[in-house]
Amino acid sequence: METYKAALIGCSRMGAFIDNEVPEERGAYSHAAGYEACDRTRMIACSDLRTDVMEQVGLRYDVPKDKQYTDYKEMIASEKPAIVSVATQPEHRADIVIHAAENGAKAIYAEKAFAASMEEADAMVDAVERNGVHLNLGTNRRWDPGFDTMKDVIDSGRLGGLKTLILHSTSSLFNGASHGFDLLLRLNSDRPVAWVQGHLPDGDDLIDGERLTEDPVGHGMIQFEDGVTAYALNSGRGMEIEAVCENGAVTGLGNGDEWQIREPGAKDHRDRDILVQGEFPDYEYRPSTLCLIEDLVHSIDTGQPPRCGVRLARRNNELIFAFIESHIRGGARVELPLEPRKLRLNRDREPRQPRYQR
Repeated sequence: METYKAALIGCSRMGAFIDNEVPEERGAYSHAAGYEACDRTRMIACSDLRTDVMEQVGLRYDVPKDKQYTDYKEMIASEKPAIVSVATQPEHRADIVIHAAENGAKAIYAEKAFAASMEEADAMVDAVERNGVHLNLGTNRRWDPGFDTMKDVIDSGRLGGLKTLILHSTSSLFNGASHGFDLLLRLNSDRPVAWVQGHLPDGDDLIDGERLTEDPVGHGMIQFEDGVTAYALNSGRGMEIEAVCENGAVTGLGNGDEWQIREPGAKDHRDRDILVQGEFPDYEYRPSTLCLIEDLVHSIDTGQPPRCGVRLARRNNELIFAFIESHIRGGARVELPLEPRKLRLNRDREPRQPRYQR
């Protein structure tokens, strides 16, 4: 079977070196490590404005010096990769995704959050769909086999219908919350959202006219059209999520390291269910980044849509900006689709230095 050429734009943490920060047992986590682990892909080139960082990518992933580009447009034109990874910060992502979509990429692996503004998100959707490109957003839990199994438990009806989702860590909206929002969407089968209500504890200090000067921390509620309510919190419990159903609950603890089910096991004196610990199904762990890349490969092979897709990536972005809009309106409910506003994330910051060694 064909091996697809991949090229990486943005060679910092998630692009190539976050593997040195996460537990080794998680396996391939960065974009570059995912291409190395996938037997259907080969990373043949990289691009970054920092030549010293690219040099380290070259040493770690065997990318020759003449395949390291400071101009990503030159790289795409010269190398003609089938898959383009865009692992930059969101402020720089739209132009790159649009250029890749319009210049021969068959698939794009875009890091989260999707875009720095809703205007840019719409332009990215247009370019990707117009050119028939497959896109997955780097919200890794959508491809994590443990969370897949959690969704299978919910969908099986074992615990009755889904009623409530509780996410215990949103963190900053463009970073951590983009992961959490995507997981809330997936566990409720990507059903439409009716409205959100959000609060940003430091939001007043970070919103300067139409500019977001920093990625704000936020929390609030997401109301789905099917009646399921999601609470996106910063409770202090870390990345944990619970799905409360009519007859029990299933919970992912410790960022997916531990799983719990509580289900009916007996009756009390009023014939009400007493919940007891149930058995969470066995599953085979595989690195989520590898699963994401394999999903893109499958889409290139078959023409079938990937698990995320550009429309879901945009919906994730819309939730971020809806939380911000709710804060601007004093915590009022914001109905979706979101009315346009020219708000944009535009931070004044230097890129973070990656950790080259574990």
